[in-house]
Amino acid sequence: MRAGLKKFTRIGAVTVLGLTAVSAVTSVNASGEATFRPLPAEARDLKELRWEARPVLLFAPSGDSSDYARQMELFRQAEAALRERDIVVLSDLDPKNPGPIRQTFSPGGFKLVLVGKDGGVKLEKDAVLQPEELFAVIDRMPMRQREMSE
Repeated sequence: MRAGLKKFTRIGAVTVLGLTAVSAVTSVNASGEATFRPLPAEARDLKELRWEARPVLLFAPSGDSSDYARQMELFRQAEAALRERDIVVLSDLDPKNPGPIRQTFSPGGFKLVLVGKDGGVKLEKDAVLQPEELFAVIDRMPMRQREMSE
């Protein structure tokens, strides 16, 4: 019961927090959104992206983190597949200035969080994730199944 409540609280927190992300653009997906951008500390939620994108939140102690660098390298190599799945990668590299979203997930170091288009948390990992593993999770989602059949 307690674990279920914790998960529900996290899902609610992600849905209710506020994202006002300003882009440091390295690429743009089909809808004109930046594929890679910072997650500002003042961001309170992800509602701007709800029903439009699948945010992948990356938390790391700094941009020099080896796990963060490796994850970004893998994502950049798979950028076309990220765009195809409407994935927006948001990075928070400043644990000394924790915003509401970082506080929700309390990463102790490197952490990856997949948020669905519906605003729910779909996956949390404390290690580098191969893009294919991420895509497999997304491609099993009912909304993604509908997207692929259209």
